[in-house]
Amino acid sequence: MTVGQQTPRHAGAEPKAVRQAVRGAAIGNTVEWFDFAIYGFLATYIADKFFPPGDDTAALLSTFAIFAAAFFMRPLGGFFFGPLGDRIGRQRVLAIVILMMSASTLAIGLVPSYQSIGVLAPILLLVLRCLQGFSAGGEYGSGACFLAEYAPDRHRGFVVSFLVWSVVVGFLLGSITVTGLEALLSEDAMDSYGWRIPFLIAGLLGAVGLYIRLKLHDTPEFTSLRESGEVSTSPLKEAITTSWRPILQIIGLVVIHNVGFYVVYTFLPSYFTKTLEFSKTDAFFSITVASLVGIILIPPLGALSDRIGRKPLLI
Repeated sequence: MTVGQQTPRHAGAEPKAVRQAVRGAAIGNTVEWFDFAIYGFLATYIADKFFPPGDDTAALLSTFAIFAAAFFMRPLGGFFFGPLGDRIGRQRVLAIVILMMSASTLAIGLVPSYQSIGVLAPILLLVLRCLQGFSAGGEYGSGACFLAEYAPDRHRGFVVSFLVWSVVVGFLLGSITVTGLEALLSEDAMDSYGWRIPFLIAGLLGAVGLYIRLKLHDTPEFTSLRESGEVSTSPLKEAITTSWRPILQIIGLVVIHNVGFYVVYTFLPSYFTKTLEFSKTDAFFSITVASLVGIILIPPLGALSDRIGRKPLLI
């Protein structure tokens, strides 16, 4: 698509096709963010296993520094996969990113500890986290475009809201998984091998998500552009040239949103247990409650945006 050129919007695909698109994007996105979330939820175990013993605070800070490294990779992933999706289609990109995310998450669960391989352990962890961040950068934007192009004009906010909804579901499932393991396993068992289980589960979930996404069809809008030969050869350049001001505004908005989101979902569990001395079960339960509230509210608010506009809700 030529950026800045207004293409006539379709009234929306058939309802069955829209539902299938929502399922494919949402299920895959849930898997992606389950993978991304469990790293934050298991930060205290990762700090113990992947860094030199002796200073728990320094190890935990190093763990979150590696977590932050993934965020530096996300814009690069967005810049790479966004234009790629404009050229080859959203469906292919969505399949690629879920494969990359799930494989790197599974690998984290298999990396030997610092005691076994020394400094190579945190190096491998950093590389795998960067791969996670790179794929996550392609996931959200591609999924949003995929659903927006499938959705009818009058229900676009509602349809696309399920992408945000699936992010919270992914974090909720991650929280439930970790909380369940904390409740079922002894502290020694959790420290020995239990912390690896969610990463291994992520590999299996990723295979399911990949299968679902391979069954999806590309959006009618992209298919129409491809058949008419109007697919842009340099979409990123066109976007920056024609729409740089709104792009910067949206970047600022997303930064503000993400800071609050990740403080709640990744930093607070460790803060509750390390500083406030909550039990790990209580800490993760609080995240579960916050997730449930989000899951209930997001679709109705998406539908509300179709009635009153996006800007009032952003304010």
